[in-house]
Amino acid sequence: MSNNNFITSNIFLFSLHQFLLLVHTKPLVPALYVFGDSLFDNGNNNLLPTMARANFPPYGHNFVQHFTGRFTNGRTLPDFIAEFLELPYPPPYLGIHDSVPLTGLNYASSACGILPQTGTIFGKCLSLGEQIDLFKWTIESKLPTHFNSLEELSKHLADSIFIFTTGSNDYIQNYLEPTLFSTNHDYDPQSFAQLLIDDLSSHFQSVYKLGARKIIMHEIAPLGCIPHYTRKYQVVVGKCHEQTNQIVSYFNTKLHELLKSLTSTLQGSILVLARINSLGYDAITNPSKYGYSDASNPCCTTWGNGSAACIPWLEPCPNPNQHFFWDGYHNTETGNSMAASLCFNTSEFCTPFSIKDLIQI
Repeated sequence: MSNNNFITSNIFLFSLHQFLLLVHTKPLVPALYVFGDSLFDNGNNNLLPTMARANFPPYGHNFVQHFTGRFTNGRTLPDFIAEFLELPYPPPYLGIHDSVPLTGLNYASSACGILPQTGTIFGKCLSLGEQIDLFKWTIESKLPTHFNSLEELSKHLADSIFIFTTGSNDYIQNYLEPTLFSTNHDYDPQSFAQLLIDDLSSHFQSVYKLGARKIIMHEIAPLGCIPHYTRKYQVVVGKCHEQTNQIVSYFNTKLHELLKSLTSTLQGSILVLARINSLGYDAITNPSKYGYSDASNPCCTTWGNGSAACIPWLEPCPNPNQHFFWDGYHNTETGNSMAASLCFNTSEFCTPFSIKDLIQI
């Protein structure tokens, strides 16, 4: 069989699997709605005038549809969550041209963050506020045609899962790059974290007003451990730049408090914290515990001597599942699988409720 026929066959089987999933099983929730950055982006940036794209090899090296715009070698965390929920992968919002699917959408956009200016150095991306505006347009202009009443639509949204990851780029592409923006000079680390939290609070309240009730928000990962910073600061192999981690920790601490506060004030809401920071830190500093042979070097050959994105079309390492990092910023599929499984099954990782718990509420 030729390589092209092999690829075509795999894509057909993948599409058939997704179709049969809906025909033969009932999804555990009505829909999965995804918001965030390059950790969750599955193709929105392909359709924006930006350099922050992953629509070329070796991205998607182990994904059946290959280079779709996912910033990893295989599936993203929301992809795995969708599988656990027996839903199809939420398609990128900007790629939808026909009727809007009732099983969810992905609004995530690489390089962007909570603050509107974050990521603009690369071109156009969708800030969190813009993503929520697009979601508002979806439920006000697109989804109502699929329901007999506003009450049915409200129940659909209330029973659906909303998953977020954002804030990393507000540090990587903003605060920790003082030559690009003045935020580093205008705010100390604690004040900057509070700025982000105040904006994030406003965005969560907007999503709540639009109908979301079950919201999962991920911590910012230990940025001081990613190759982008370990290479920059010439950190000893297997170690992290703890000053960077400390700066990020102010956001994560305030995030815990925010989610608890909003759950108590927004009637009927459940805001869940995904403890991705401690999991990532442990996997990077104790790689053999998680089956990794390398938690320091990217699997793909990147620009900037391992500190940036993959160089197009170059072959990656032969054993990506043994690497924690795919490029200078993002992890491989194995980390996404592990985090998604923990969030779905355990209330110690996704707290105070796992996704299994949320389904029953």
